[in-house]
Amino acid sequence: MSQTLSASTLLAVPLAPLAGAVLAGVFGTTFGGNWIGRRLSHTLTILGVLAAFILSAMTLKSVALDGARFNETIYTWMVVGGLKMEVGFLVDGLTAMMMCVVTFVSLMVHIYTIGYMEEDDGYNRFFAYISLFTFSMLMLVMSNNLLQLFFGWEAVGLVSYLLIGFWFNKPSAIFANMKAFLVNRVGDFGFILGIGLIAAYTGTLNYAEVFGKAGELGALSFPGTDWMLITVVCICLFIGAMGKSAQFPLHVWLPDSMEGPTPISALIHAATMVTAGIFMVARMSPLFELSDTALNFILIIGSITALFMGFLGIIQNDIKRVVAYSTLSQLGYMTVALGASAYSVAVFHLMTHAFFKALLFLAAGSVIIGMHHNQDIRWMGGVRKYMPITWITSLLGSLALIGTPLFAGFYSKDSIIEAVHFSHLPAAGFAHFAVLAGVFITAFYSFRLYFLVFHGKERFDQNPDAHHHGGHGHDDHHHEEPHESPWVVTVPLVLLAIPSVVIGFMTIQPMLFGDFFNDAIVVNTALHPAMAKLAEIFHGPVGMALHGLQTAPFWLAVAGVALSYYMYMVNPALPTAIKRIFHPVYVLLENKYYLDWINENILARGARALGVGLWKGGDQAVIDGVLVNGSWKIVGWVAGIVRKVQTGYVYHYALVMILGIFVLMTYFVLLNK
Repeated sequence: MSQTLSASTLLAVPLAPLAGAVLAGVFGTTFGGNWIGRRLSHTLTILGVLAAFILSAMTLKSVALDGARFNETIYTWMVVGGLKMEVGFLVDGLTAMMMCVVTFVSLMVHIYTIGYMEEDDGYNRFFAYISLFTFSMLMLVMSNNLLQLFFGWEAVGLVSYLLIGFWFNKPSAIFANMKAFLVNRVGDFGFILGIGLIAAYTGTLNYAEVFGKAGELGALSFPGTDWMLITVVCICLFIGAMGKSAQFPLHVWLPDSMEGPTPISALIHAATMVTAGIFMVARMSPLFELSDTALNFILIIGSITALFMGFLGIIQNDIKRVVAYSTLSQLGYMTVALGASAYSVAVFHLMTHAFFKALLFLAAGSVIIGMHHNQDIRWMGGVRKYMPITWITSLLGSLALIGTPLFAGFYSKDSIIEAVHFSHLPAAGFAHFAVLAGVFITAFYSFRLYFLVFHGKERFDQNPDAHHHGGHGHDDHHHEEPHESPWVVTVPLVLLAIPSVVIGFMTIQPMLFGDFFNDAIVVNTALHPAMAKLAEIFHGPVGMALHGLQTAPFWLAVAGVALSYYMYMVNPALPTAIKRIFHPVYVLLENKYYLDWINENILARGARALGVGLWKGGDQAVIDGVLVNGSWKIVGWVAGIVRKVQTGYVYHYALVMILGIFVLMTYFVLLNK
């Protein structure tokens, strides 16, 4: 390909998954008469995503090797005043990397779904949804303006609602998708306010034009206050990111979204929806660099999420929820990097995390299939010998997650910890403590999961909730033994395990210290020196890994693994004793810091009480009672009095006229005295 990328090729990237989604969603479901069967449905959607992945990979090659760039309008929707509303693409290093991550993980999830959902009645509908999800995410990352960004933002929200509530006969799934939808609306309210402020003060929605006016924005103050306008804009935009990227306190929807099928957990939590907020802040770096207040706010929120969500992962027993809390914690790490102005490190961690987290979710799903849909890790154990591929890929994913030197997660996680260490913001001290403590916690809960599932004695025959195929005797025991999953499940695991190990080693140099993100991410190195300091101490990926063996994060991770091994393999009575001693802490964690309780009993009930108060007091009492009913009562009362005067007799009227003249004459006489 030449220096310039062709618009038609780029347009094919999001449209290929959309075409697959439409074909499977219309002709593969009852809605369109079930014209195409399961095989054709999954073939069409997989081909769509495969085409998108191949084109994305070619685009990445052109961008990385030939320096190709693209920033053009594809279609003008309308012009209002001077404000242009367009569909357009901006392709640079950041976009090309995101396109490849999204399409690759989506492709793996599509293939995996063939095995995971084979017994499900909604098979074709599911493929339609995940392809639609891929289209929405691609529109979001490829956009060159805030309108299209917002379209993609809302579209991933809508499709995630459909996917989390995919099993719509389960009350818990319906509750979870409604929760995700409502919490995201809170974030999106902030997001659209931020976009509105940008449109109002710059008169444009195009990224390049907005960034061109960033200096002018930075000089303005918010009307009626002494706040900087840019701070208000950035915090509003970040509130949008807090909803999508599940940052405290808008994180409550993400663990509940485990109610959807496992492939969705991987798609939503690994490469796509939850990273949209991280991507957006990195894309808006020219604005965020102008407000230290906003960056400090991001740093605080990110460090709270990284640390406190990790604690919750320790006490979970559902295999998917452990991985979900680990996602929350890792998103906190990415947010901390954004706050430290290490945007490229945040996006680098986004990429490495996408591979190993998708791997961990799909491996968890593989275990669930092998365990006959049991998700409780207390009733597993010893699965290693039954499911060797799932075991080895899970181990590689866990090692990447805890930041083992040479693995993908090590390079991105250590870079975040170093970047926070070099940050000058007031919250950097707390953030540095949070990300360091998070290393130990992550290692502890990751390997708690790993040891309980794959090692130790087998406990699947003790599961009180097991659905036995036969009676309850021993004759049905062979049904309950785990089995390795089919190839459509294990091949994506292997293909995701490879980048989970090598991608960090291969890409850290160009992504963090090369010019890969040069024109996409802007950093004011004089005020925010973290990236410049990182570049000074970087001596290649091998040197970094060797140095990593001597640093605190590595030994904290080792301590976490060792402690989980001791507590769950050597001395299993210890966790029970700790739980008994620290019962109040356990209850606090069990209730997720009571945030759900606060949301449901204080915020939701408060909102309801306010609504009822406005309805009864405002609508019924004031509007209906005073304005509507009161006005006709006054008219009726006046009419009743006036009616008495209108008698219809001439002598009454003559009398009134004479009295009137008498009153007027008296008045004038008194006036002239």
